[in-house]
Amino acid sequence: MYYKNDTIIIREFAPQELDLFLSLFENENVTSFLPYKSPEEYKEMFAKALADYQEGSLGRWGIFNAQNNDFIGMCVVRIFADNLNQTEIGYVLSENYWGKGVATVVCKALVDYCLSLDNHQDIIAITDLHNIGSQKVLVKNGFIRIENLVRENGEVAYFKFG
Repeated sequence: MYYKNDTIIIREFAPQELDLFLSLFENENVTSFLPYKSPEEYKEMFAKALADYQEGSLGRWGIFNAQNNDFIGMCVVRIFADNLNQTEIGYVLSENYWGKGVATVVCKALVDYCLSLDNHQDIIAITDLHNIGSQKVLVKNGFIRIENLVRENGEVAYFKFG
């Protein structure tokens, strides 16, 4: 996965960017919409991201400002754990990039990437029930809200592309 336009660059993380990756999850406003993970779990997530680059077309990538290379956040394309016939997209942005249209650009890039894989799987996304901003981004990008998905640790809003 590599994407670039005038606003953002989506690319693989470099091994030396662990601290940058971890810094994203230090802001409580950012993590308020995410399931709890310990610092060790975020380190494991980063190590898995690096390993996934060798495996194939799915994984986690960094999002960077195309103008100044500032770290914006991370995004993911993966097989959906609740339904292996679906591809899940997701993104987490630094708070100073909220409300600036960046999530909309990232979401569209991820959908286009999934469509280019031509694996004929539904593209889905889930959000915290209270993450209205992210839900609006999904709808703007052609996602339709399906019923809420109930999990052992709570309910999430469930969206399907198309």
